[in-house]
Amino acid sequence: MSTTGKAIQLRVTADRSRCCGYGLCAQMCPQLYKLDENGLVVLETDMVPAGMEEEAREGAAACPAEAILIEEVQG
Repeated sequence: MSTTGKAIQLRVTADRSRCCGYGLCAQMCPQLYKLDENGLVVLETDMVPAGMEEEAREGAAACPAEAILIEEVQG
C-alpha cells in the first residue's frame, strides 16, 4: 500500500466582521496575523507556512470573538 504523498496543510480564514480588534492573534502569531489601520485582523497568507502550525492554532484559539478558522486541506 502506498500513500499519495500529499501532506496535510492548514488553511486559515478570518471573518473580519466578527473581529473586535483585541489583537491577541497578532500577539500569538505575528508572522501570520496582522492588524490593519482599523485594528482588524489581516492575514499574511491563507495557507499556514510549514512549521508554524502550532503558533497559527494558538493565535486562532486566542481570539475571543472566534473570528479565525483553521481547517486541514490536502496539500
